[in-house]
Amino acid sequence: MNVRRLIPATAVAGAVTLGLVTLSACSGSPDAAGKGSGGKLDVVASFYPMQYLAEQIGGGHVAVDTLTKPGVEPHDLELKPKQIGELGEADVVLYLKGIQPAVDDAIAQAGVKNTVDAATLTKLEEHGTEVGGHAGHDHGTASEEAGHDHASEAGADPHIWLDPVKYAEVAKGVGAAFEKADPDHAADYKKNTDALVKKLDELNTSFETGLKDTTTKTFITTHSAFGYLAERYGLEQEGITGIDPESEPSPARVKELQDIAKKDKVSTVFFETLASDKTAKTLAKDTGLTTDVLDPLEGITDKSKGADYIEVMRSNLAALQKALGAK
Repeated sequence: MNVRRLIPATAVAGAVTLGLVTLSACSGSPDAAGKGSGGKLDVVASFYPMQYLAEQIGGGHVAVDTLTKPGVEPHDLELKPKQIGELGEADVVLYLKGIQPAVDDAIAQAGVKNTVDAATLTKLEEHGTEVGGHAGHDHGTASEEAGHDHASEAGADPHIWLDPVKYAEVAKGVGAAFEKADPDHAADYKKNTDALVKKLDELNTSFETGLKDTTTKTFITTHSAFGYLAERYGLEQEGITGIDPESEPSPARVKELQDIAKKDKVSTVFFETLASDKTAKTLAKDTGLTTDVLDPLEGITDKSKGADYIEVMRSNLAALQKALGAK
């Protein structure tokens, strides 16, 4: 049985302080920032949620490169030696430890000093697998998703960006890091951070009001990525396999989900844009349910229901409202 573990606020604060201290190294000389970027702060982001923060907060003062190109499943990312070498040349590397093993390993191997680990900027939690758990706890199978190494070293769920409140906390930490790394433009970074946090606060309010009164609180998804979102808004996430969005659920799990769907009046099985919908469609056919997209926002492609994080999250909200019978 997994037990939810919270990282103490003091530890988080200490990690943030440590991160900012390491970043100060890249602001020690006039030409420390913007190597090869026309005077801009060179930022390498590990995948889309980190890229979005860097672009929104950095604005015109940063040059952002992402290690995970559109359409690539982030967990399966493999880095070329050239990419690993370039990590050490960046002014700031923004990543989320525990979501991409290749990136974690590359940063360790490259000995990158100026890094911001988003996992240190908010409280991580474990979203366990116990049957009969409470809101936001996947009580299906193995939420660690071993095939994708979805758990950090401490066993915590890294999908913090799917909770607008936690994502806003990360945004504040990233903003402070940019201010430290490039003090000449600190005022602009702060202004951009405040604007982004305001948008995330408005998004949180939309989710709170939009999901307050629903017929059911349970949703079924192929990808057990929505533990934080479920917990934030009092919902129940049921992962089909909990290991790989494209793997087949066991007969026992299908039977369990059929019972859950009937008991909790579930209407929809959700799948995602960067993985096959085969599992979701198979389960939906077996249980007489419909299918829809609930996007974990690990990347934006032409299949995404929105052009950026805010738009796709609002599409997710609309999908949840429809599936849960929002009133």
